[in-house]
Amino acid sequence: MLTSLRLRNFRCFEGVLIDIGPAFNLFLGANGEGKTTILEAACILLRLQSQRSSSLAPVIQIGKKFFEVRGKFEEHELEFRYSALRRRVKFDEIEQRTLSEYLRIGRVVSLANADIELVRGGSEARRRYLDFLGAQIDGSYRPALRAYERALRARNALLKSPMLRAREVAAYDAPLIEHGRVLLRLRAELTEMLAPLATQAYRRISAGRERFALRFLPGASSDDFGGDLGRSHSESIRLRQTIVGPHRDDLELLVDDLPAAQFASEGQQRTIVLAMKIAQADALKRSSDGKAPLLLIDDIFGELDPERRNALLDNLPADSQKLVTATAMPWRDEITADTIYQMCNRQLIRVKN
Repeated sequence: MLTSLRLRNFRCFEGVLIDIGPAFNLFLGANGEGKTTILEAACILLRLQSQRSSSLAPVIQIGKKFFEVRGKFEEHELEFRYSALRRRVKFDEIEQRTLSEYLRIGRVVSLANADIELVRGGSEARRRYLDFLGAQIDGSYRPALRAYERALRARNALLKSPMLRAREVAAYDAPLIEHGRVLLRLRAELTEMLAPLATQAYRRISAGRERFALRFLPGASSDDFGGDLGRSHSESIRLRQTIVGPHRDDLELLVDDLPAAQFASEGQQRTIVLAMKIAQADALKRSSDGKAPLLLIDDIFGELDPERRNALLDNLPADSQKLVTATAMPWRDEITADTIYQMCNRQLIRVKN
């Protein structure tokens, strides 16, 4: 369990200390009070990445040079300090040169209104969905992803250069293929694990009214990625970008065998998102000896009808610690929370324990 969270120079907070309860924590307040920021801080503390942004630079408070987030999780002291020049990670007061021990501690699932982009948006949102889970399940996932992204950026930069040199481009083929094969395999395995969990979760939330299916669409063949890269060489030079590989991976989302983005109703699309997030939570619990992940639920209840809201709460792991935000006071009466914070003028007042 996460028991404390301390923020410094973190978005709208110059400094704040929050005691976190063991079960259901509800943060109530108007928009702009920093509720989402608290959930983001918890995610960054445990996973060293934001669920809101691919970059951590915007998290630094305006006018400051760094942010810092500290906390206590399962009796371990965690600390992360970030600036444009340096990142510092401490585990039980000891600075870490590698991240493996630090990142093995906490598991996180995040739910927010913006998650509707999993259905409506482009493939990048669905790859981020897989990556966020994969990095928490398999220790080889994050290094493979980072190495592949570095090789891809370098290769694409050479393809875009005015003086294109084929031998320089080809020098990045080997690391691209090596790490790309790992990534393709891991994402396929993740999807194989997630698909039945998401299908079951959708069935429970929708009371079996429709069928939902999730399938992996690889951006290249894991067995012959090198061949795909070679066959696409002339087209890559023409377009000046690498056109095959894991950066083109996607998930196909189907309701009653029809593409969800085009044919599913808004209610069905929101049910898909909930099912995919519940599947993440189930997968994390299964992969960590039954230990449920921390759930970060950011102001989604206003977008859900009572049936879906109740189905979501009923299907999340009961033993998960939950950090939940809401703007409307009626939720205080409708949702049973163990700890409630009222937020006003960037101040937190604990009104229930």
